Amino acid sequence: MRFSIIGYDSMGAWQKNADAVAELLAYRNPAGVTWINVDGLEDMAAINKLAEVYRIHPLTVEDIRDVGQRPKVEEFETYLFITFKAVNRECNEEQRFEQISIILTENTVITFQEFPGDSFDPIRRRILSNAGKIRKLGADYLAYVLMDAIVDGYYLILDELTGTIDEFEERALDENDEALMPDFQKVKQSLIRVKRVVSPLRESLVVLMHLESPLVKPELEPFLKDLHDNVMQTAETVENCRELLAGIMEINLATMSTRMNKVMKMLTIISTIFIPLTFIVGVYGMNFRFMPELEWRYAYFIVWGVMAVIAIGMILLFKRRRWL
Repeated sequence: MRFSIIGYDSMGAWQKNADAVAELLAYRNPAGVTWINVDGLEDMAAINKLAEVYRIHPLTVEDIRDVGQRPKVEEFETYLFITFKAVNRECNEEQRFEQISIILTENTVITFQEFPGDSFDPIRRRILSNAGKIRKLGADYLAYVLMDAIVDGYYLILDELTGTIDEFEERALDENDEALMPDFQKVKQSLIRVKRVVSPLRESLVVLMHLESPLVKPELEPFLKDLHDNVMQTAETVENCRELLAGIMEINLATMSTRMNKVMKMLTIISTIFIPLTFIVGVYGMNFRFMPELEWRYAYFIVWGVMAVIAIGMILLFKRRRWL
């Protein structure tokens, strides 16, 4: 388990790393804004110690520990609890999303990450280099910037999925692409995971926007509205991608159906041609005693000629009616 802490105000900023909670608390910055980041959730004793210092409710600690939480916003007496899913590129495909929990107090932001690695490094650089508005505003603005970075991560996944879907449009017309369906199902499952993450986040942001809490200043309202718009756009992109997948699936099914119809058409034509030939062979091969044709000198060749004329005539008929 790893801890990091960043303190800043309008005059300066600093960053420290710590291995224990006691060491971490020694670096607190009561005069400015403090951002504490906790990597990993395996050390419950350390999390409980941190919760004791910042008066975090035991139910909140349980929600931090339970990584299956839906995105939500909860207001407590001294803090706000915000949790949602973020993209972690260091995880495998099945665990691509991790839970991020944010505790927002008057001058402190505590983030709990499920896995090591995050997309917050640009924010750390902005704080340390005094770029943008972060050091000029309070802890609520830092919480907004963290949420905005997480939402930006959704766009990266959707860009990848959109590129793959564009490839599907060409592959859907290839009758011999056997890998299309497994790839198609993989992308479909990824879209479902993104939808499960984004949909409840819209509700959480609406709650946060209408929350009358002294921890969220009125100046933050335009930023939250912009973040809500970005989430809405992400949700619309997910729905558009799902509609595109449905259309591509219909194209692929139509292509496969056309191919099957061609095969069945050819088999039907071949069967139709051989039905009269089989009839002739069956009649000619019957073991009747009195069959005058059996005594004819050229009966064998005549039968073959008749069968050839029938077959060629039927092929010409099919071509004339554009069945071939």
